[in-house]
Amino acid sequence: MIRLIAMKELRLLFASPLAWVVLAFLQLIFAWVFLSQLQTYLEVQQQIALQPGAPGVTEVVVAPLFATATIVLLMVVPLLSMRLVAEERRAQTLPFLMSSPVSITQIVLGKYLALMLVLVLAIGLILLMALSLYAAGRLDLGLLAANALGLLLMAGSFAAVGLYLSCLTAQPLLAAVGTFAVLLGLWLINISTRDPQSLLHLLSLLRHFENFSKGIIAIPDLAYYLVLIALFLLLSIRRLDGDRLRA
Repeated sequence: MIRLIAMKELRLLFASPLAWVVLAFLQLIFAWVFLSQLQTYLEVQQQIALQPGAPGVTEVVVAPLFATATIVLLMVVPLLSMRLVAEERRAQTLPFLMSSPVSITQIVLGKYLALMLVLVLAIGLILLMALSLYAAGRLDLGLLAANALGLLLMAGSFAAVGLYLSCLTAQPLLAAVGTFAVLLGLWLINISTRDPQSLLHLLSLLRHFENFSKGIIAIPDLAYYLVLIALFLLLSIRRLDGDRLRA
């Protein structure tokens, strides 16, 4: 049933121009950043090649591309997630969905899976750009894999937060604004402190991505994103379960 719900959501997403426009926008931004970084690398390649331990094409071109992608997805995911439940609530089709022989968990996971498939497609486009460099040079595949994993986990966190905010309202635009506000808060939460030992650093989305961008896959960073995803999915299930009981 999760697969069927996910396929239904995908059809709805791509039936409207929103998903196509967003994917085209993402491809345009990513291609521009990729080509700009590649041009910069080609201009300074001879100079940095003379330095000991000089950064390669992965560090100069690919890593900044993934870093830019985190910021772009922060702005784009709220637009993709805002209609997942809020639109059903506004159209008054949510009671029919919840009265069907499908569990709330399956509904939430199906909608989440649909959004994640769109985000995986967007991340796959970035990977294809990065791998295109493999034909003309050497890539640090470990660094590339760490960046891709970090971006996937961050996108999954964005999607989980967006799904929960969409469960709270019948106004998709309000869900988008709320999602962006929450994500921005989690992104910048550690700016308010200069103490490197502050607990606020543990809550920062950006801080946990930094290790991935350096090619380091650490258990605390993996745990942070997985716990964040699980937390907001459970909150979404709890919210819709409460709506079913009240109905």
